[in-house]
Amino acid sequence: MSNRKSNSYSSKSPNKNNKNSALRIIGGQWRSRRLSFVAAEGLRPTTDRVRETLFNWISPYIPGARCLDLFTGSGALGLEALSREASTVTFIDLSPSAISSIKANLQTLQATNAEIVCTDSVKWLRNANSNEAAYDIIFIDPPFRCDLVPQCVSLLESSSLLKVGTHIYVEIEKETTQPNFPQSWQLHREKEAGQVRYMLFINQPHQDDQ
Repeated sequence: MSNRKSNSYSSKSPNKNNKNSALRIIGGQWRSRRLSFVAAEGLRPTTDRVRETLFNWISPYIPGARCLDLFTGSGALGLEALSREASTVTFIDLSPSAISSIKANLQTLQATNAEIVCTDSVKWLRNANSNEAAYDIIFIDPPFRCDLVPQCVSLLESSSLLKVGTHIYVEIEKETTQPNFPQSWQLHREKEAGQVRYMLFINQPHQDDQ
């Protein structure tokens, strides 16, 4: 099963027969908590296996981190970060049902340190205020086969959202041609699982000067 978020670019009408699905928080203060979300067409949360590997990679950097969860879908990545003591998470998704589920889950968890934005993630990046504070960790997990990663990479690289040491997680379909990433994005970890290739970069624009 591929791990895809809600497809913000889909022209299809919402499926009235959508049912709720569940995700499990893997670690942190809400470990083993099960949360429900609307199982909209095209929405497949990052699997437990992939999430566990990712958060093993970044666990030292999460406490106190400011995180950005693009194409958030079920909110699995952002909620996991909050459970592990991230200071704040910005959740962005175009799907009203996805946003509604995230709001409900945050309320259930009594979490107040989150910002929720219902909009297109690429549009949000394009319009990001130059005064916006940089993020410590950014999750990029867009719908498959929409060529969204290159757009996100380009917009992030020209924005104020990155700083030295920002960790950037990217998830793409395994069969796709890997995008061209900036030289300043140093590949820290990379793995494959099922149909997915997932990578962790560290933004190090001044590495040669250190």
